[in-house]
Amino acid sequence: MAKRACALHILVKTEAECLALKKQLAGGADFHKLAKKHSTCPSGKRGGDLGEFKKGDMVGSVDKAVFSGPELTIQGPVKSRFGYHLIKVLYRN
Repeated sequence: MAKRACALHILVKTEAECLALKKQLAGGADFHKLAKKHSTCPSGKRGGDLGEFKKGDMVGSVDKAVFSGPELTIQGPVKSRFGYHLIKVLYRN
């Protein structure tokens, strides 16, 4: 089982905003640009890059999505106490 992962995410306040961004991504929009423009997380300034982190470092629902969902696929909306996330796992090891 993977113990480390690297992922990107976009955090927004509403599920509707999250779904609208997911639709833009499905249409070919650039993840990094959308994260910089819309994400309320400090990682948005880095295009949503969370870097590499250990299992258990992220809030529960995000951690579960990162370590059990598909790689290189946009997941979400994933709800947490911070809002709604779109997550793209780059790799796990």
